Amino acid sequence: MTEGAARPITAHLEELRSRIVKAGLAILIGSIVAFLYRNAIFDLIVEPYERVASDRHLVFFRPTEAFSLFMRLSLFGGFVIASPVVLWQVWGFVSPALSRREKRYVVPIVSALAVLFLGGIAFGYWSLGRGLSFLIDFGGDSLEPTIGGDYYLSFALRFLLVFGIAFEFPVFLYALALVGVVGWRRLASGRRGAVLGIVTVGAVVTPSGDPLTLLLLSVPLYILYEATIWIVRFTVHR
Repeated sequence: MTEGAARPITAHLEELRSRIVKAGLAILIGSIVAFLYRNAIFDLIVEPYERVASDRHLVFFRPTEAFSLFMRLSLFGGFVIASPVVLWQVWGFVSPALSRREKRYVVPIVSALAVLFLGGIAFGYWSLGRGLSFLIDFGGDSLEPTIGGDYYLSFALRFLLVFGIAFEFPVFLYALALVGVVGWRRLASGRRGAVLGIVTVGAVVTPSGDPLTLLLLSVPLYILYEATIWIVRFTVHR
């Protein structure tokens, strides 16, 4: 390979490293901020459990569990805080490969990704209490909930991430429409397949696996799918 041919690869690698460092710094700064407010964040995430479990508190079984719990919570909070920066770095890396017409959509798409991710987490938090109520009440009076803090945090964070990431899928459908892979007619004719796909993926990725959580995830996703059809129809012109 000649030196001239190697330069573009080196430039791409340097650009990738720069983007990763910037995204990592944003997550680090966000994690520090989240750590400073760790008690408030923890109380916010635990509130749905204490509400549905008759104000019972979480417990921990290992001396290091509380420390690791707050570290993971701070990292999660840092990622949420830094998510707009992370998304911007990702799109900043791929934007040189886009045409001039496609670059006009970078800012709206990144903004939509950030808004939908945060909106998905917010909706997931709203759904968390309802999912917990179904699961805890399912045990009836025979089983008394005593849940470890580490397990609950893993469950709650995965629950919120699933909703946040799932809410991103309309943006990727729109991006496919922009490059001509799909059109609004094809999306409209694929409604049955979309319903099946949403329900199937939802059943796989939801941490609880209960029908109520699956319903809470699937219904808004299908509404977003329908909204994407209309947005593609009136904004994407061949």
